[in-house]
Amino acid sequence: MGPCRTSTGSVLLLLFLALDNVALGASEEPGGCQQYTNKTCEQCLTNVTCLWCSSTKKCVEYPVRNILPPSSLCKLSAARWGVCWMNFEALIIAMSVVGGIILIAIFVCCCCCCRKKKNRKPDKEDEKAAKEKEQRRVRQEERRVEMKSRHDEIRKKYGLFKEENPYAKFENN
Repeated sequence: MGPCRTSTGSVLLLLFLALDNVALGASEEPGGCQQYTNKTCEQCLTNVTCLWCSSTKKCVEYPVRNILPPSSLCKLSAARWGVCWMNFEALIIAMSVVGGIILIAIFVCCCCCCRKKKNRKPDKEDEKAAKEKEQRRVRQEERRVEMKSRHDEIRKKYGLFKEENPYAKFENN
C-alpha cells in the first residue's frame, strides 16, 4: 500500500487517541489544565484535554459532554482548542462552508450521472428504432419485388405482358 494510505491511517490513529484522551478526561500532566491558567495559549493546548479562553486567559478542561463549550465557560469567539490561531466561531463557519461545498459537489455529480444515464437510454432506443425501421424497409422491398413478379406472371398468363420494344431507342448507361 502507498505512503498516502499509511499517513492517513496514522493521522486517524492520532485523532482517535486524542479523542479517547478527551473522552476519558485524561491529562498528560498531574496538575491538569488549571496549572496553565494565566500562561500562554500554546502551553495550555499542549494537553489535548484543555481548552484556552483568550478573553479570561484561563485554561480549563474541555467539556466532553458538550460538543461546543457553553458560553458560561467561555464565548465561542474566545475559545481555542487544538490550535491557538483558530477560535470555535471560525471553526464552525469553516466547517459549514466546507460541508456545504462537499454537499453541493455531491449533488452536482449525482445530477451529472443521472443526466448521462438518461442521455444513454434514448441512444439505445434510437438505435433500436432505426434498426426496426431498416428491417421494415427491407421486408417491404422484398414484398414489393415478390408482388411485381406475381403480377408479371399473371400478365404473361393472360397475354397482357408488355414485352420490351425491340425497336426502342438505345440509351447509353
